[in-house]
Amino acid sequence: MNADAVGTPRPRIEGRLKVTGAAHYAADIPVPDLAHGWLVTATLSRGRIRDIDTSTALGMPGVLGVLDHRNAPRLNPAAGNYFGPDGSLQLLQDDVIPYAGRPLALVVAETPEQARAAAAAVRVTCEGEPHDLDFRLEHPAARPASTAFGPEADLGDLEAELAASAVVLEERYRTPEESHCAMEPHAATVWWDSDHLYAVDANQGAFSVSEVLAALWSIDRERVHVRSEHVGGGFGGKGACGPQVVLASMASRRFGRPVRIAMTRAQVFETTSSRPRTDQVLTVGADADGRLRAIHHRAAYALSPLSEYIEACTEQAKVLYAAPAIRTRLTAVPLDVLPPASMRGPGATPGSFALESAIDEVAERLGLDPLDLRLRNQPTVTPASGKPFSTRRLVSCMREGARRFGWAARDRRPRSRREGPLLIGSGMAATSFSAGVFPSKASITAETDGTFTVSIGASDIGTGARTAVAADALGVGTERIRLRIGDSDLGMAWGAGGSRGTTSWSFAITEAAEKLRDDPVRPTTATVDTTTLIDYQPERERQTYSAVFAEVSVDPATGEVRVRRLLGMFAVGRVINPLLARSQVVGGMIMGLSMALHEESVRDPRTGRLANGDWAGYHIAAHADVPGIEADFVPDYEPQDPSGFNGLGEIGTAGTAAAIANAVWHATGTRQRILPIRLDRVLEKSTAVAGELRAV
Repeated sequence: MNADAVGTPRPRIEGRLKVTGAAHYAADIPVPDLAHGWLVTATLSRGRIRDIDTSTALGMPGVLGVLDHRNAPRLNPAAGNYFGPDGSLQLLQDDVIPYAGRPLALVVAETPEQARAAAAAVRVTCEGEPHDLDFRLEHPAARPASTAFGPEADLGDLEAELAASAVVLEERYRTPEESHCAMEPHAATVWWDSDHLYAVDANQGAFSVSEVLAALWSIDRERVHVRSEHVGGGFGGKGACGPQVVLASMASRRFGRPVRIAMTRAQVFETTSSRPRTDQVLTVGADADGRLRAIHHRAAYALSPLSEYIEACTEQAKVLYAAPAIRTRLTAVPLDVLPPASMRGPGATPGSFALESAIDEVAERLGLDPLDLRLRNQPTVTPASGKPFSTRRLVSCMREGARRFGWAARDRRPRSRREGPLLIGSGMAATSFSAGVFPSKASITAETDGTFTVSIGASDIGTGARTAVAADALGVGTERIRLRIGDSDLGMAWGAGGSRGTTSWSFAITEAAEKLRDDPVRPTTATVDTTTLIDYQPERERQTYSAVFAEVSVDPATGEVRVRRLLGMFAVGRVINPLLARSQVVGGMIMGLSMALHEESVRDPRTGRLANGDWAGYHIAAHADVPGIEADFVPDYEPQDPSGFNGLGEIGTAGTAAAIANAVWHATGTRQRILPIRLDRVLEKSTAVAGELRAV
């Protein structure tokens, strides 16, 4: 075994290609006779198309044609994504407008400039219908969410435990719709050849996209070839089959030429899925000594009637803290919106904001240190299910994080620390994210020159999939490994998502290496499909954990919040590459900071369209917003994985917003239960501020 392969900091193998511009993304691939598509989208949230006038567009230079519901190829209506049939895939199939931003037509021309100009000349007449964007937990159309991820918690006598509690907290927490904001906009280059479909697409899982395209076109999956070697970020927004590749495949079929669709930033905002809004109520009961007696987490999220989705906000209430009574209720609220998608830390990120804010509030009412309250309520088994934990190093994360942050010196009284006119506060949050593996197929060829070619359909969206796993499994140096990824022809592989990409791929690679190890023949190939090797209902709960600590300054006169320090300690199993792993969790913490202070999609209530669908109006954290961030890992090893690995893509984001919100309370004495923590939500009354400034 090569002891230096795993655990050694290594720069990204393809890093030089990316920073020099040599890496080709979906919109960079040179293809002969290429045509370009441009979207025409709906400007209202519900209605029907009465007429589409394409006469002017068709007469413009370079225009090959316009696709709409009257002439577009027909697609299989039963095709879907992860949760079953998905109506958002049925583009240009009828005259129904189910959400603002829905593609209504596609102009195809010789150049993108010609296509864009002609798209502006297409005249769409619509008949609007009343739309519903009134999101709330008590919405009359609200229904129980799917339990595909597991049953709701229903432990103990909730009412009795609340009645016996010395302190009962019941508060409401809300998070907005958020966009993924990957650096690379969605793009696809698609062509047909001899009834085979070829696509270079910006996605997080080439194999799963090929499956969806095959279903849409009712052809064998082996006739669909999808590549996604280099992807400029995704965060979940490129996890499913996107509109760019569906529409490009239709246009290429119709016009008999390769077609490229490269979306603008505004088109990405309006036509691709986002994190849904949530509305959550936490009821927590505790004894006077801080022992939790009851946790009731009710959460609702917005979704579309076009397809099923689960934003599992209540999962951490089942895992993090021991209590005699735990109940969760997750609700879906159908609205006239684009179907949502998983966004980094789906469910756990908005869910932890609510739960960890509530736990902090309980500590406040009891006069206890928030860290102490969390430590004294740690379970020995999974609270809701009774399963033992596979590994649980959350206490180590909290204690080591507190030591490095200097938590013991904190005065827990709010508004107790200031620097001139600024109020200074600190806060923390603990969190978890489910871990595991999904089926993947890997092949390793031992070459005659002593090198190894590893082939797996993994997608690298910035996570560093080109790692030392194969070298570790084969017991050789990384210089002897050639890795082929990002191609559906390489076989089934779980996509880069759910913190299960690397663990799923490494499982398959490790098993293939084991088969190959004792075979002296060269060249020879070993292939493994892990489908039959995976325990889909393991006897132990498998999670990753984190503790995040934040220090903020708040200007009460302007409402401005600045994060001054962030520290995160993580338990993620065996760390493959400390350099890339730290980069991942630091990036996740920055996204959590951005969620806490900046990100919020705002819709015009009259039309349902985004009012801030670009980076001028939708604010994300910039360099000036990001302080020095410290992130590290506690020693950990996952016994349910052959190499001891767990995923870490989401755990950095989940928990960070709650830590910052708790720090803002400590600074100001006022709770922020709605994200983002905007200036107007923090701004204090001028008379009170003036009095404080005089006192200073």
